[in-house]
Amino acid sequence: MTYLCNMPTLRQLFLANNAQTTNFPLLLEFERAEGVYMYDKEGKAYTDLISGIGVSNLGHSNPYVVNAIKEQLGKYMHLMVYGEYVQTPQVKFAEKLISILPASLQSVYFTNSGAEAVEGALKLAKRFTGRHQVIACHNSYHGSTHGALSVMGNEEFKQAYRPLLPGVNFIKFNDPADLGKINDQTACVIIETIQGEAGIRVPDVGYMQALRKRCDETGTLLILDEIQAAFGRTGKLFAFEHFNIVPDILLLAKALGGGMPVGAFIASNNIMSALKENPILGHITTFGGHPVCCAAGLAALEVLLDEKLIKDVEEKEIQFRKNLSHPAIKEIRGKGLMLAIELESFDLNKKIIDRCIENKVITDWFLHCSNAMRIAPPLIITHDEIDKACEVIMEAIVYYHQA
Repeated sequence: MTYLCNMPTLRQLFLANNAQTTNFPLLLEFERAEGVYMYDKEGKAYTDLISGIGVSNLGHSNPYVVNAIKEQLGKYMHLMVYGEYVQTPQVKFAEKLISILPASLQSVYFTNSGAEAVEGALKLAKRFTGRHQVIACHNSYHGSTHGALSVMGNEEFKQAYRPLLPGVNFIKFNDPADLGKINDQTACVIIETIQGEAGIRVPDVGYMQALRKRCDETGTLLILDEIQAAFGRTGKLFAFEHFNIVPDILLLAKALGGGMPVGAFIASNNIMSALKENPILGHITTFGGHPVCCAAGLAALEVLLDEKLIKDVEEKEIQFRKNLSHPAIKEIRGKGLMLAIELESFDLNKKIIDRCIENKVITDWFLHCSNAMRIAPPLIITHDEIDKACEVIMEAIVYYHQA
């Protein structure tokens, strides 16, 4: 009995045995999640306004996705490294993705994550063009692996890990004057269609079209990172649809797997074929395109399309903008349910976020814009749930703004 009383709590075990990325983790413990809610040990519901940072577009534990996972588990899990065996979930998922993409995006390479999709795309661009220069944007975020970190546009987060990839240059996001830096030595431009961790920055249509034109003029591949922005998050199936352009390589992850870990880079057959020879096996992954993850991703995409979840996203954006009005709010940026609420300082933002969490509404800040609050709930959030979440946010803003 004494031994049982002295057993460490789950929180203590977490701090003792799980690698930490800060000295101040949230330490929230959830036992289950369903819809837009996550439930703690006491059964108290927290409204998830960040969707696991853009992952849970359908909400948590969608029954159709869960059933697809269970069904695939009963057949097989890992069989072989990616690309060797014909596996039904991979084939069907790729076929479905290609059917909803522009005709030039014909070949899907499934990866474990968004960061690996970035790595594969950078390699592919260099291999296909025979060039070595890469251009990225200031304040960009593409992941934390070495290649992805090399194209991150924030020195604070990467200076401790140098040297990184050589030949990476940076341009200002949404600044046409910088497009002249793209030249016939540039293998690729990698850019978020809508910048995420910069605090949700939406570029001008004219800028994105000028970027596409400059890449065409110089033979440079355009890589669009839609790891956060795709699958209805912005009110379109893919964010590049807002700008009437098509990338040479498209990067997907997060909501791609319906809650399971999977990423992808997608290109034309011609471009993707560069990975097949000189050398062969140009990109290898053991667990990329895991059959259970692909089954979940296909199910999630079918739910998104069949239930027409995207059609109400713009209306829900308008509701958030209408409900969140206060002198402390400097600006609301974004598209659809990918929004940033900018406040005057990180200190105020952090206090408001913490109070929201205390009142069972989960929100967050941005890596490269710490004075802005993230609003990115599951697309299934109802109008009533939006009203209630906004009431909590406004109460917190009023409380600390008056203080």
